[in-house]
Amino acid sequence: MTPAIKLLEKQKINFDVLKFEHDPSSQNFANEAAEKLNLNAEQVFKTLLVDVDGVLHVAILPATRQVDLKAFAKACKGKKAMLADAKKAQNTTGYLIGGISPFAQKKRLNTLLHSDAQQFDKIYVSAGKRGLEVAIAPNDCIKLCSATVAQF
Repeated sequence: MTPAIKLLEKQKINFDVLKFEHDPSSQNFANEAAEKLNLNAEQVFKTLLVDVDGVLHVAILPATRQVDLKAFAKACKGKKAMLADAKKAQNTTGYLIGGISPFAQKKRLNTLLHSDAQQFDKIYVSAGKRGLEVAIAPNDCIKLCSATVAQF
């Protein structure tokens, strides 16, 4: 049971847990989840940490996309964005890379959910451990993370 799953239960959010055997050699975690769980990769969302002008933010976006750092910085009303250092991301969230959930992170950060999420009844995000995903309605994700929807 991960902190993310505990939070979803505590908040009485409707969600499903999906498990798969994570391949330790895989570094493309969201695409691995989509492939092993036989899901539409556009519905599987990865959680990344992005440094905007020295401040960390959470980006939740489809496995099929790369972060448009200029657009992300603009959405955060900043100037310059870059992906956060892996060690810093892990220390800030309390989760390992490849298992960073947008829920129940150690430190609450400004969160942006990619606008593509709104075209689906449910999206799949990390449950806080490699090989573990949760299916959740985008609006519940927005509510739980106090996320802003943006195109980035």
